Amino acid sequence: MAMPLGWAASMMAMTLSAYALGSHMSPEIQAPLGVEPSEWSKLTATSEQKAAPYNTFDGEGFPACNAVSAVYEPSSVDEMVQIVQQAVKSNTPVRASGKGHMWYDTMCTDDPKTTIIRTENVNDIYDFDLEAGSVMIEAGVTFFQLAEYLHARGASVGYALVNWNITLAGSVAMGAHRSSLREDSMVAAGALEIHIIDGSGSLRKVVRDETDDEWLAASTSLGLLGPIARMKFRIFPDFKVYAKQETLDEDEVLDGDIYGLISPYATANFWWWPYLRKFHYRYYDPVPTNTSDQEGFQSTFSLTRTEANTALSLLNSGKYFASSNRAIERLFFTLWNPPNFHDKITDKAIMTWPVYGWNYDVLIGGLYPGYGTEWDFGLRGYTLELAFPVTQANAVLKRVRQAFDDEAAKGIVMTSTYRSGINIKFGKAYFDFLGQVTYNTSDGADWSKGAMMFDFPSFKPSVGDGLRFNEPFYHALAKTLIDEFPCRPHWTKNTRDVFRLGVKHLDPGYLKRFKAVRERFDPKGLFMSVVGQIIGVS
Repeated sequence: MAMPLGWAASMMAMTLSAYALGSHMSPEIQAPLGVEPSEWSKLTATSEQKAAPYNTFDGEGFPACNAVSAVYEPSSVDEMVQIVQQAVKSNTPVRASGKGHMWYDTMCTDDPKTTIIRTENVNDIYDFDLEAGSVMIEAGVTFFQLAEYLHARGASVGYALVNWNITLAGSVAMGAHRSSLREDSMVAAGALEIHIIDGSGSLRKVVRDETDDEWLAASTSLGLLGPIARMKFRIFPDFKVYAKQETLDEDEVLDGDIYGLISPYATANFWWWPYLRKFHYRYYDPVPTNTSDQEGFQSTFSLTRTEANTALSLLNSGKYFASSNRAIERLFFTLWNPPNFHDKITDKAIMTWPVYGWNYDVLIGGLYPGYGTEWDFGLRGYTLELAFPVTQANAVLKRVRQAFDDEAAKGIVMTSTYRSGINIKFGKAYFDFLGQVTYNTSDGADWSKGAMMFDFPSFKPSVGDGLRFNEPFYHALAKTLIDEFPCRPHWTKNTRDVFRLGVKHLDPGYLKRFKAVRERFDPKGLFMSVVGQIIGVS
């Protein structure tokens, strides 16, 4: 059976486009002292003096940075340090890039001298100690790599994980999270030490200490303190879980006890189908290892070229016809009813709930053998993700419902154009300065019970002007939610405009304390980004 379709606005990470910008290096980029030019060239993608975009996983036309002068590809922490040291000497802006959980042009500033350090090849895992509960991982280690390494040794990272093939270091820097109100779901909650290359080119070790401002800044740093070179990460004995899914009528969620539905489980979330007025409600919890021999393996991204072409044709027609969007929501809702799981041993589709399997395989999974991803086949998307106090979850979702109904009253039927509907996720409270789920903030809202993340991806047409059906709706909804509720942005899933609108909700005291740490780590501002500039800490 064909698996559910998906596209680029998912919580995903994937290989960023390699650059071939020419055959010589910019004059300001020289081999550091002690490094032979022949060796230095191995650390770099070729570059030319004219800056070029650095693209997101979506490729050409989807820049994470609008203009960069060089892209470096080191293979060790020492080489990362050397690159930063040379950037310090030449006063060249530099940003680290993992596998690419990025949708918009907010990763760098617009300074064309900016250089990129791609961390993909800096990926050693060592000092595994299950008894002590820790392992060392380098900057480019992805969840895939770490999960396979740990599972082979009877271990896992528990619930401090996030979707798909994203680097752990990038996830910590950007405040990534799993969906849970019961368990620590921030990836940073699993970090015991964070080793950062600072603005002097020195490697600093920041050790977990919730009373230390350096830790509270490093825990969600946005890369503004410097590239994360490696981390000491918390691990646990491996365990099995089950996954189960139910379909709920919309009123059961909007008028229900949302906290009561989500908090009992190790991890749980909703997918909302606004045109059909339905929710899928999925939840996971541990089970004894001998509960089942089944080895479920989840994939929210796998699809065939035929599926992709079918989806692309129908979704593109939805730019012009609301009827196509209604049809696509019905189709995706139907496809999302059975499990999006294969058996890991046989690679056969699992058709009934519940599904059982090992922790990482069930909670995250990966790509099925022989399948591609949305972005492989030209399916692109936009994203909007905002976090709200879970105590206001019902009010937020009802306000979104009202926005859909207001359009319907004008004769405009809006739908979800995403393979699993609108994703409603949750995060247990976790204290740091810039995280989505921090608490004791000046807005006066109660974040102590955790946050609800409203994650609204939508299909970007590849025909005409590329705008979505009823494009103004999406921008108006974002402004309405930001103006009417305390909220915080996801740091890689929002436009510059959303950050500008949302900065008023960030705690000025936390921003001030973060900026003080940033100035100690990076006094010259080499690691600046658009986001840092907008929120006033760069």
